[in-house]
Amino acid sequence: MSTAVWQQRWDAVMARNYGTPPLVLVSGSGCVVRDVEGRDYLDLLAGIAVNVLGHAHPAVVAAVSEQVARIAHTSNLYVNERAVELAERLVGILGVPDTRVFLCNDGTTANEAAIKTVLRAQPGRRRFVAAEHSFHGRSLGALALTGKEAARAPFGPYGIEVTHIPYGDADALAGAVDETVAAVVLEPTLGEAGVVPPPDGYLKAARAACDNAGALLVLDEIQSGIGRTGAWFAHQREGIVADMVTLAKGLGGGLPIGACLATGRAAEALQKGDHGSTFGGNPVACAAALAVLDTIEKDNLLDHVTALGDTWAAQLAKPGVGVRGRGLWLALVVDDGLAPAIEKAARDAGFLVNATGPDAVRLAPPLVLTAAEATAFADALPSILDAAADAVSVGGVKTDVAAGGSRP
Repeated sequence: MSTAVWQQRWDAVMARNYGTPPLVLVSGSGCVVRDVEGRDYLDLLAGIAVNVLGHAHPAVVAAVSEQVARIAHTSNLYVNERAVELAERLVGILGVPDTRVFLCNDGTTANEAAIKTVLRAQPGRRRFVAAEHSFHGRSLGALALTGKEAARAPFGPYGIEVTHIPYGDADALAGAVDETVAAVVLEPTLGEAGVVPPPDGYLKAARAACDNAGALLVLDEIQSGIGRTGAWFAHQREGIVADMVTLAKGLGGGLPIGACLATGRAAEALQKGDHGSTFGGNPVACAAALAVLDTIEKDNLLDHVTALGDTWAAQLAKPGVGVRGRGLWLALVVDDGLAPAIEKAARDAGFLVNATGPDAVRLAPPLVLTAAEATAFADALPSILDAAADAVSVGGVKTDVAAGGSRP
């Protein structure tokens, strides 16, 4: 069936929150995906920073196939081997002794677990501090933290009090954190806002502000973690230790999984019956995650991401285009209103990218992206920019950049 027929079927039965997607993707290999019409695209979005090993990676296929043939689900009434092994690996990668891991299904549920952990660890405190333009999820607790007013406003009031401060402003952060604050929740770089990094030293300032007020520091590494910036976790470059770190996206290499890692006194906050998840720690998802971690390590992908990211950023810097970010997590910063047209023009040229706003185009490709593939997009970018400018000049391009499309 054609794209149009699938779109009609989608429109007939699916909730309207996503609008109508422009493509019907049916298969993929490495960094290339194919649509129902038989056209190939270089995937520079990776399912929104999820498919870190690309599509149909042999290690993930083998791990999932083997596990599903043995046992696919147990619930948390019983121990499953893969969940324990994954938790052990995550604790080792974080490098903080006595860390405890709660496994869940996605980024939203990881942040919900973090909220409940904070409330258990900080009795009498219910105020949180988060950043303007941040994104932490769409369920009510995570949405309370999210600093996108258009997403928040229709669904309040919320069960926790959240003060939103300008991102990257250490003085504003210090002024907002006092003895009433339970936790500060930050992304190491704003993802949905357009890959906006903070000034050097900002996370250290956040750590100091929390220590001074007795607040916990929660870092949302859902988009930035698992090698996306060239380190396992983006905050590790800052040399700080968080009280909690939340993960999802790239961890499962395409399968749904999330994790909340708690350290120090936060590690012992949740006790039996405080929280749970039917599918959290699912053996198949955990097997995929273990394959992802093994492959990143075996193939030295952290070094690859760092080196290729630096080269690619230099290649992408064109007249009228700024580049920000780190590793294989970059944004093209363009004239206001041009980003949606660039997304469409890139798709027409065979590249999948994402306009996160009117002036930023997100690039979050698989970590296995090759130098040749990166160069192919950089070489095509001038013609993509010309096509986008022409489209805007004759009436504009409408693309839903408000939904973000990140976490359910």
